[in-house]
Amino acid sequence: MASLNKVLLIGNLTKDPELRYTPNGTAVTNLRIAVNRRFKDRTGELKEDTCFVTVTAWDKQAEICNQYLQKGRQIFVEGILQSRSWETTDKQKRSTIDVRAERIQFLGGPKGTEVSGEAIPEVAAAKAPSGGDVQEDVISPEDIAWEE
Repeated sequence: MASLNKVLLIGNLTKDPELRYTPNGTAVTNLRIAVNRRFKDRTGELKEDTCFVTVTAWDKQAEICNQYLQKGRQIFVEGILQSRSWETTDKQKRSTIDVRAERIQFLGGPKGTEVSGEAIPEVAAAKAPSGGDVQEDVISPEDIAWEE
């Protein structure tokens, strides 16, 4: 039986990145993005729908995102869907689905501004092994594509 878990998104950050470190020192950043969709309804009226998505970046990719990104910045994300569940302190079960970034490309400055000669990096992340553990590969400068 075939299966596929691949996500491609372009959206704008709704808030600044949140960088933190796991107990073993691995960097992790949550990016909250808004993805807009324009369409015409049955009456032909133009509508807009916004989907809010949490994207998680790990290791060097997380640190680079924290360094270069801020609220309003547009990004392209390639990743996989990841399901997480936990229990709150008052014993309620919670779950969420977010995107684990494999690659993030910075597309431009915040809405209404221009990027003034700043290099815009594309950051690739090491893929996690099939067991779901985080692979802690170091990303070298050659792994980051720079556009002008």
